Amino acid sequence: MSNSKHLENILLLAVLSLIFFLAGNGILGLTNDNEVFYAQSAKEMIQQHTWLTPYLFGHPQFEKPIFIYWVLRIGFEIFGISNFSARFFPAIFGAIGVVAVYYLSLLGFRDKRKAFLSGVVLASMGMYFGLAKTVFTDMVFTAFLFLALLSFFWAYTNENKKTLGFVFYGVFTALAVLTKGPLGIVLPSLAIGLFLIFAKRIKILFCWQTLLGLLVFTLVAAPWYLLMIQKHGQAFLGEFFSNVNVRRLVEAQHVSNDTWYFYPVTLVTSMFPWSLFLLTAIGLLPYYLKRKENTFYLFLTCWIVVVFGIFEFAHSKVANYIFPVFPAVAILIAGFIYDSQENNILKRVLFVVTTITASIIALFPIGFFVSIFQFSKYISFRVPIYFLIVFLIIIASAAFRFIFKKEILKTIYIFGLLVPVMFFTMLFAHNDFDSYISSEKICNYLMKNYKIDNTVVSSRIFLRGVRYFTDREVAMVDIPGKPFFSRHPVISLNTEEQLKSFLQKQTITYCILSKSSLKTIGNILPAEYRVKVLKTIGNSSAVKIEYRS
Repeated sequence: MSNSKHLENILLLAVLSLIFFLAGNGILGLTNDNEVFYAQSAKEMIQQHTWLTPYLFGHPQFEKPIFIYWVLRIGFEIFGISNFSARFFPAIFGAIGVVAVYYLSLLGFRDKRKAFLSGVVLASMGMYFGLAKTVFTDMVFTAFLFLALLSFFWAYTNENKKTLGFVFYGVFTALAVLTKGPLGIVLPSLAIGLFLIFAKRIKILFCWQTLLGLLVFTLVAAPWYLLMIQKHGQAFLGEFFSNVNVRRLVEAQHVSNDTWYFYPVTLVTSMFPWSLFLLTAIGLLPYYLKRKENTFYLFLTCWIVVVFGIFEFAHSKVANYIFPVFPAVAILIAGFIYDSQENNILKRVLFVVTTITASIIALFPIGFFVSIFQFSKYISFRVPIYFLIVFLIIIASAAFRFIFKKEILKTIYIFGLLVPVMFFTMLFAHNDFDSYISSEKICNYLMKNYKIDNTVVSSRIFLRGVRYFTDREVAMVDIPGKPFFSRHPVISLNTEEQLKSFLQKQTITYCILSKSSLKTIGNILPAEYRVKVLKTIGNSSAVKIEYRS
């Protein structure tokens, strides 16, 4: 295959990914309470005139390393502080991940069709599409991890590229460590070690290039950590290493998630519309692993096993944690789909899986039609929903037509349109949808209509957003109180006495409250505290509390 053809495929994947991942990113407000956490830290770094120490609520915070804040700040510096600029670089790294999957798949399969489909499958997976449009560390972290795996496999399959491949591996693992911590080197190194042991090639690491890669890794990753230790000492070590990394292994941050089936269910459901294809591809892994002439499936399997193995046994379970397996399973799915074209048994399996998926999609129009009436208060503009219903009917009809004509691959590429089209349709059909996931509108209302020169009281869920959107000092009302997993240096009003005392000192206090907090405050404050709801937007209310002695 010519280099020009490769370039065409890469450009097509990159351009389509960027269009899908960037479009509409400025419409929804940054969501409570994670997106505003990262954006606020980058914003405070600008206010503190530092590129080295992340800040939150005016104090250094070490819940995540520095790289995510660097790219967020760069986005703010280029485009100004906005929803779009905060989400700009996650989208860029989402596209980088798609291109990296293309290259790795090409190295492993030596087949441009499988490589291109791998990129399409990855970009159109539900969670991948969502995280490419969201301010989290996971997309950036996963892109670096996969670039590191790509660098190693490039060196593994090309002896004359070994030195450069190991250097790139050191760079990308270091950047992963600067994005999310020690797992940036632990995950890929364990996967590669496991792969080389089973492939009986472990001696490939006994060379000077390994030392060179380790040196590069150290030179890139170590300086920021050493600087933080020197500057902040135990505050940094205790929070970042002990609390954030070690504690999450032994203590559940979200107790309800701490089950053995959480990650398997999460993986399958978050891969829509490729969920059934994933289950089939994983079921076929023993068949592929027997084909010893190609160790690529062994490499992918080791990566999946290591990621699942580490996070499955950790007690703190969050859906995003297993996100690094998504690129690998996208390649598995693409491999299964194309291998089925040359095997009669697999062809029948693919036919069944594709037909079931198309049948499920055919039921979606009914569900959306019912939702128009069932959830009418959330839908301000029905035309996009009608468009989506028509689109899904066309998609399902086209899918069944191609299935009937045994043109399965055309159906597969049609499935790739589902998640982007559904997302953009719902984006324009919402009735203040973002008011239920973001505190931007209620904060803007408060700042526009009232002069606020003291501390704003906020419910726990809105705390970070209120700080981000108002730029005011904040206090948290949370009765009875439950501490954050990581320390937040804000005033916490966890008892009736603390709340009353605080409100007496300010005389007039403006609040952003949830329904439950508003009800609690209304029940416990006596008559000398006048509580007035100024406006309710979504699930949050702007409230004025006046103390009359």
